[in-house]
Parts: sequence; structure tokens; C-alpha cells
Amino acid sequence: MPRLLSISALTLAIALLPAAALAQGKPAAKVNGVSIPQYRLDHATQSRTSQGQPDTPELRRSVRDTLINLELASQEAVREGLDKKPDVAARLELDRASVLTQAYWQEYLRKHPVTDDELRKEYDKLKPQLATKEYRARHILVNTEDEAKDIIKQLKGGGNFEKLAAEKSKDPGSKGRGGDLDWSPASRYVKPFGDALVTLKKGQITDTPVKTDFGYHVIRLDDERIARLPTFEEAKPTLERNLQIQLSQKMIEDLRKKAKIE
Repeated sequence: MPRLLSISALTLAIALLPAAALAQGKPAAKVNGVSIPQYRLDHATQSRTSQGQPDTPELRRSVRDTLINLELASQEAVREGLDKKPDVAARLELDRASVLTQAYWQEYLRKHPVTDDELRKEYDKLKPQLATKEYRARHILVNTEDEAKDIIKQLKGGGNFEKLAAEKSKDPGSKGRGGDLDWSPASRYVKPFGDALVTLKKGQITDTPVKTDFGYHVIRLDDERIARLPTFEEAKPTLERNLQIQLSQKMIEDLRKKAKIE
């Protein structure tokens, strides 16, 4: 049996069709006298091909069967009065609101596109905030301050950091690598850890345990380097998403200002 498409996803895909695509033509199928328009088949197929599937006769047959199955099941649901049940009616209303919101958002973006100039300004604004250094550190994480102090004492007496990390650290992600945390800017760590890390010199171990919500850390800085900043082109997709989020927030704020909300 063909895999059913999500009803909500299919409804959304059809609702976002351009008006020209809604012109009446020969139906793709009829189910108990109810026509399934060709545009519905075309657009549902396009939704699948946009995910990487090739547009083949086999795919179109599969999509057509799915649409028929959906129509059959929805007709039965209406016949049994399920569309009148409060929870079903509420979901249908929410789906409709979601579809219309998506359509409005697409139209809003068309009228208020994010320009390259805006993206460039955002990139230039964020560049100073990006990390300029990356650190390669190791740590040993334990439950108590006394345990951490004992480990520091052992290390200062010539103990092997990697071996102690493997034996005593409770961090499962790094203990098998001798406590190695790989390269990362200090800002990626919780603040007490990052603050302690930037004070260390290459090869140095923290003199006192560093307390975080995870426990007590003994940290060693193995190396540091200048971080490579992403180019404008590399950062562009992320910048565009961020600006679109800001746009969506502004859109909602503007609508709320104009609305009468009680």
C-alpha cells in the first residue's frame, strides 16, 4: 500500500499554490463523484521532487494513489460526522490558520526581501563579536572539589593527565580521548570553564578546581590558534535565516499593534 502523505503537509502544499495553478482542468481522478484536480497532483508531486525524488511516472502513480486514499478516508470521516467532533474541528481550524499564516509569510517575504546590502551590514556588525581564538583543551570532570584537588596534586607530582582522565573523569564524551575537547572558542563552554581557559598558557593546568553545574573540572590548555572566520558567502545562509526571524517578529509586532486584542 502506498505510503500516506501527511494531510497537513498536503493541505499546506495545495494552499500555497499560485492562483493561476487553481484553474479548472481535467481531474487527476474521481472518487465517488468528487474530483481530485490535476493541480493537486502536480503540486503534491512537486513537494516530493523538491526533496530529491525524480519526477517519474511511478512517482506520479504513487502520489495519485495517496491522494485517492486521502479522499476516500476523508469522505468516510465526514460521513461518520467526525469533522463535527470538537477536537477534530479545532485541529482543522488550526491547520487552516497555519496554512494561511505560511501563505502570508511567503507573501510578506516577497514584498520585504532580505537584500545583499542588509546581509553585508549584518555580517560586518557581527564580525567583531565572533571568536578570534580557538583553544584545544583537556579536562577531567569529577563530582567533588576534594577529588579535583587530589588530581591536581597528582598532576603536579608528575601524573599523566590522559591516564587520569581515562580513569577518573565522569565526562563520557572525552574520557576515552584522555579528556580531549578538541578545538573550540572559549564562548562555547559554560562561563566558569571558558573564563578559566583563557587565563591559561599553553601546557598549563588550572591551579584550583573549576566549579560548574556539571561538577569540578581540572583543565589543561594544550594549544591555541587564531580562529578562521567564515567568509561572507559561507555565512550568508545563516545571516539570511537570522534576518528572516527578525522580520517575522516585526511582522507579528506590526499586526498586533493594528489589531484589537481583548
